[in-house]
Amino acid sequence: MLTLRQAPLGRPAPYRFGWPSPAAIPRLWLTVGFAASAAFAIALAMVTVWQAHRLWGIFAGISYLLAAMFVLVWKSHGRDAALVIGLAGALIMPLWLMAGHGLQQPEVEVIDKSAAMLLHRGTPYPGPAMLATTHNPNVFDPYLPALTAFGLPRVLLGFSAATDPRIWFAVGFVVVFAAALTLGGARDVVRWTALVTASPIIAFSLAVGGTDVPVLACLCLGFALLWRRPRPMLAGLALGAAAAMKATAWPALAVAAVLLLARDGRRAAASMSAAALAVVAAVVGPVAAAGPRSLVQNTIAFPLGLTHVKSDAVSPLPGRLLAETGQTGHLIAVSLLVLAGLAVIASLMFRPPCTVPAAIWRLIIALTAMFVLAPATRFGYFVYPVGLLAWLEISRMGWGPVTEEPPGAPGPGTARSANSDRHDAYQ
Repeated sequence: MLTLRQAPLGRPAPYRFGWPSPAAIPRLWLTVGFAASAAFAIALAMVTVWQAHRLWGIFAGISYLLAAMFVLVWKSHGRDAALVIGLAGALIMPLWLMAGHGLQQPEVEVIDKSAAMLLHRGTPYPGPAMLATTHNPNVFDPYLPALTAFGLPRVLLGFSAATDPRIWFAVGFVVVFAAALTLGGARDVVRWTALVTASPIIAFSLAVGGTDVPVLACLCLGFALLWRRPRPMLAGLALGAAAAMKATAWPALAVAAVLLLARDGRRAAASMSAAALAVVAAVVGPVAAAGPRSLVQNTIAFPLGLTHVKSDAVSPLPGRLLAETGQTGHLIAVSLLVLAGLAVIASLMFRPPCTVPAAIWRLIIALTAMFVLAPATRFGYFVYPVGLLAWLEISRMGWGPVTEEPPGAPGPGTARSANSDRHDAYQ
């Protein structure tokens, strides 16, 4: 339940869920959570036109209902049984089944084809001549080379369930997200990782596509490395890996740099930025040198809707709805996207975040605005703001009461940030 502690005058009262572990979540709340997840999965299975979505909805809906029943009737070990059932039924079983039969969203096939092109031609991107004559949006590859690498097992070892990129997306997410929780100070990392991975927003994404999930995990790890015991260079490597997978991670680099500049000074900000840019340059540089025009057409022009073929990302969000009205509507959507970006930049300049929680919230706002206003957008992109928020709150719960010292004494130069994190997370 929510507990409030007395805060000094002039500061917002800090709050903390009293759940250091999923095993401590009240049974009623956990039952309601699994029941709501089941309702979402069953509704999706009933209304979707995608076979992969329907299959996931059936498996996940049944598993979430069983998980809710176990929590409700088995007082001693119901929560742990529910975690196992939810993870198995909402992710492992449907993912393995779909991976073995090639049932997937188009982006998985894009990863496979791009990995083959990367291995045989040195670039994952089709050339301008091919792009000029195609009417198939799945010929374009909007991903950066680090994400394409997840398709290499299938290219090298052949078609099987074990070589499906989604399997490796899932493994990468679990390992990296667990590390981010550990570094963030969370307790009972195994159970929290299982619960988050079994949740609809992660399990559904991984089962049918999953391209955004490893990027999310790297973002969480990058900010975790800037929090309790700041390691700017290691954080830069993690954030650089995310930025070398998808352009959706780029705003995080700007937010992290501003955070370090305001909190730790120029040297820390420069160290983090240099490490991140080095990773991006090492991964993207050779591909850009081999075909700069192809890189721009695939990863910039296509996602912004500036090519003659439009993306299949057609969720009815404002940016997409405006773009569908014609050239004027598309221009308005792009203009609003630019204005939102400028507003975020202005907020970073005039009121830079000085704590990791404040930086995460600034990033959540920026990404939400970007996904709402982008001409090519889909609901699945909201895995980023929701996932970042989940990581932040789970990590904060690991600290226990607000007056408790974080695990491990803060190193030199971090006492100020640790103290301000405990009292003012949302400045």
